[in-house]
Amino acid sequence: MFTLTINQRDSRRDGDLVPQLLKDLRHIPARLDFDRSVEDEVQGIVESSHQAVETALIALRSSQWYVGIGVGPINEPLPNLVKDASGHGLVYARRAVDRLRNGKERIPVAVDGPLAALASEAEAVLRLLGHIVQHRSAAEWRVLDLLTPGVRGQQKTVAQELGITTQAVSKALARAQWAEEHAARPAAARLLQLILEVR
Repeated sequence: MFTLTINQRDSRRDGDLVPQLLKDLRHIPARLDFDRSVEDEVQGIVESSHQAVETALIALRSSQWYVGIGVGPINEPLPNLVKDASGHGLVYARRAVDRLRNGKERIPVAVDGPLAALASEAEAVLRLLGHIVQHRSAAEWRVLDLLTPGVRGQQKTVAQELGITTQAVSKALARAQWAEEHAARPAAARLLQLILEVR
C-alpha cells in the first residue's frame, strides 16, 4: 500500500488549508480516507500507485504542502480512521515528509520505502512532474481543469465554455505540458509499484 503524509508548509502565514485539500482529494478512492492527522497535516492510504501519483500532484499544485509517500505494508485489519493505523508504510511516509521539512527541496515531494534506489528514482520522476504542475498559470489551469486525459475532441468544447478560440486552448495545453505530464505519470506509478514488487 501507499501512505501519503501531507504537511502544510506554512500554516501561520497561510491559515488552515486542510479543509480545502481534503475537498480536492475527495474523489480519490482510498483504503483509508484522507483525513486530518494532526493540526496542519493530512494522511491517507491508497491501494494503487496511480492514486498515489495523482494525490501527490494535487497537493503539489498549490505549492503549499510537503508530500511524503511511504511504500510499505499497513497492519491488518485496517482501522476505520487513518490516525489509528500502524505499519511500515506510515513510518516510511513520516520519514519522507520529515526529510522535506528539514531540507530545501524546490519541489517538496519525497518517497521512502524498503528499496532506497527505487524510492529515489520514483522521487526524481515525481519532482519533474511536480515542477510541471507547480509552474502553470491560472489561465492554463482554467483550461486543464475542464479536460479529461485520453479523451479526443475536447478542445472545441473547452474553448466554447471559456469563450476562447480552439487555438488558444491548444497553445495553453502546449505551454502547460499537459500531454507530457500524463505520458510520464505511469512511469512514476510503475517505479512506486516496483518498490512493493521487488524483494
